[in-house]
Amino acid sequence: MKYKLVNGEVREKYKLHEFTMGDIDDIETSYYNCKWQQTPAGKFCMEKATEITYHTMLDHNVSGYRVVITGYLSGKQATFWALKKS
Repeated sequence: MKYKLVNGEVREKYKLHEFTMGDIDDIETSYYNCKWQQTPAGKFCMEKATEITYHTMLDHNVSGYRVVITGYLSGKQATFWALKKS
C-alpha cells in the first residue's frame, strides 16, 4: 500500500535507506547494528516514520544480502527528510 492514513494525516511509503551486508548467521540481529540509524537522517526516520520495515533479499553480487528499509512519512516530513539526507 503506497498511502496510509495515520492519525488523520495522509502518509506515503518511502524507501528510507538501502545497504548490503555479507553472509551472516543472524541477519535480524544485525538490523539493530545498522550505522545509518545513528546518522541524523536515520534518527529522524526512526523517530518520525511509521511502520518501518526491513526487506531482506539475497544479493549474489556481494555474496550476502541487500536490505531495504521502508516507512511511511507525511509530505512535510518527507520534504524535511530529503533535505536532511542530502
